[in-house]
Amino acid sequence: MSELSEIRNFKRVVLKLSGEALREVGSHDNISPEIVERIAREIREAKEATGVELAIVVGGGNFWRGASASARGMDRATADHVGMLATVMNSLALQAALEAEGCDCVVHSAIEMQNVAEPFIRRKASHQLSKGHIVIFAAGTGSPFFSTDTTAALRANEMNADVIFKATMVDGVYDSDPKKNPEAVRFDSVSFQQCLSDGLGVMDTTAFSLCQDNDLPIIIFDLGQHGNIQTALSGKDIGTIVH
Repeated sequence: MSELSEIRNFKRVVLKLSGEALREVGSHDNISPEIVERIAREIREAKEATGVELAIVVGGGNFWRGASASARGMDRATADHVGMLATVMNSLALQAALEAEGCDCVVHSAIEMQNVAEPFIRRKASHQLSKGHIVIFAAGTGSPFFSTDTTAALRANEMNADVIFKATMVDGVYDSDPKKNPEAVRFDSVSFQQCLSDGLGVMDTTAFSLCQDNDLPIIIFDLGQHGNIQTALSGKDIGTIVH
């Protein structure tokens, strides 16, 4: 029995999406409505098929990367706040697409913006999840110097989620970059300790430590393959599990 099979009965999960996943490669548009619609449809199908309580964290890299702007001279705290606002734009686009699919969906923002999203309140978000709403956590942690990976780890722990699913453009964790090394080997499962000792870049160190310290598994899978969201949420073998 695989490690994933042993924890397959998920009740509440956090799905981490990159902002880059919402744009078409080579396009000048930051958000592709068609891609967002496809992702929303797959999320709706997966939720209906599995019945899991689903929270989502979306990055903002299709609009802005705070670390990159900081490296080019901008004040880091300001750059990160711009990045937080980018995640709000992505969250609202995904919310609209999910609602068009018939899903009950609410955006909780770590930065208050009353006319756009609800302020993040842990107990309220948890209650909404238990009622079957999809909850999207926007604006990162509300503080600079933290990535949306850290947001996913923090919110997953706050919501008592069973697992974090990190949807990427590769099908798991490899011992080296598969885009540069055709001989790279993919892991079906890997320990937190091995990720640290071998420098396997699963998440940034703050996010990774939050997961490790609280025994929260992370599953990395390929978002590009149709049906993979449902496969992941169903608890079937997919990608790489970090445990």
